[in-house]
Amino acid sequence: MNRQAEDPTGYNLRLYIAGQAPRSIAAVCNLRKLCETYLSGRYHLDVIDLVAEPGRAQRDGIIAVPTLVRRRRGAVRRIIGDLSNSARVLTRLDIDVRPKARRR
Repeated sequence: MNRQAEDPTGYNLRLYIAGQAPRSIAAVCNLRKLCETYLSGRYHLDVIDLVAEPGRAQRDGIIAVPTLVRRRRGAVRRIIGDLSNSARVLTRLDIDVRPKARRR
């Protein structure tokens, strides 16, 4: 059973990169910062280096790097680039960062 099935409030993210390319390094740094800021304790991140595992690109349908993928209830959300625009990344991946309403 994967973590997503165990915890529906968690975020399963997979980032595909190309070794030590500048955009790949930037994407990893930007995503880790975003996750720690907005999703601390509520995410699982796999970083897939397509230089080390070239067959994964075709098998997983990746046509550009860096690519961030979020799978959720059968839906797949993708965003390509260095992930420097946090608002765009959060919106595109349907990540809700609004504070929860307090009960009275």
